[in-house]
Amino acid sequence: MQLSDFDYDLPEELIAVRPVRPRSAARLLVATGDAISDAHVGDLPDWLRPGDRLILNDTRVIPARLSGLRRREGAQGATEARIEATLLEARPDGGWTALIKPLKKLREGEVIVFSERLSATLTAKEEGQGALQFNLDGEDFDAALAEAGAMPLPPYIAARRAADAADKDDYQTVWAKNAGAVAAPTASLHFDAPLLDALRARGVAFTHVTLHVGAGTFLPVKVEDVTTHKMHAEWGEVTEAAAAEIAATKAAGGRVIPVGTTALRLIESAARATGEIAPWQGETDIFIYPGFEFRVTDALMTNFHLPKSTLMMLVAALMGQETVRRIYAHAVAERYRFFSYGDASLLIPG
Repeated sequence: MQLSDFDYDLPEELIAVRPVRPRSAARLLVATGDAISDAHVGDLPDWLRPGDRLILNDTRVIPARLSGLRRREGAQGATEARIEATLLEARPDGGWTALIKPLKKLREGEVIVFSERLSATLTAKEEGQGALQFNLDGEDFDAALAEAGAMPLPPYIAARRAADAADKDDYQTVWAKNAGAVAAPTASLHFDAPLLDALRARGVAFTHVTLHVGAGTFLPVKVEDVTTHKMHAEWGEVTEAAAAEIAATKAAGGRVIPVGTTALRLIESAARATGEIAPWQGETDIFIYPGFEFRVTDALMTNFHLPKSTLMMLVAALMGQETVRRIYAHAVAERYRFFSYGDASLLIPG
């Protein structure tokens, strides 16, 4: 299974840099087996059945992108350097691993001042990244970060425009609860209150799980034999109540439909041990590619993914590689909007 098997040609102008408004006005490609239909996210209740259950990732994206100053006293007087830091994941010692640019201008023990309230000390350099210990923790840290930080937009958006105030709402789900992600579960960005109400009226149920999406979701696959790729680990939790709800839906003949690949990866991780959904907590590096046996997932709502990405491999595992090629060719031909702020698809295997 080669990396080139998951490539496709995408015109750059189809990469969305802003979401549509309202959220549920985005387009929705529906693939049911081999059949492809064009709809809108607001039509989702028409494609679901009473008794279906949507699995929603309730992680909250933190404003992880920070800009600050390093001040240094020397023989020639004080010097300053502008330092950009993107928080990647919390460390067991209470600090954060961060991508720091330029890391070479920072020494261990030096302080970066991000705002009047927020600063951090570089405690270590590890594999091109830095370990930061902040001057605040808990709610004080959360409040200071909210003031000083910007949303960590994906590289393909950040290269075209800077994050702004609108992204603090746009790049967050309406049900976001548990802080810790540095990337959004983007299929969930299409949901708003009227759509949720319409789905409830249709008889569709919801279960919340948590997977803190890491920056590793954007890392390219660098091996040609994709089966040798190593996934970045992310922390997640399926509570006892969530597992019971999912199991009850399966037992009643309803469909379990994750909203987003993050929710799918989490519930499939929670079913690895026994083959059935169970309460689960920990780090998962599950890698889903063609040949994977799905034990919980019946369908998937997801955005359109980058060429040669692990997420292309995931949707190919669910729908089949040839079907996914046709889906993406249709999406390009019909001018769907791609990636995090783009349109969505509902993938229902035949």
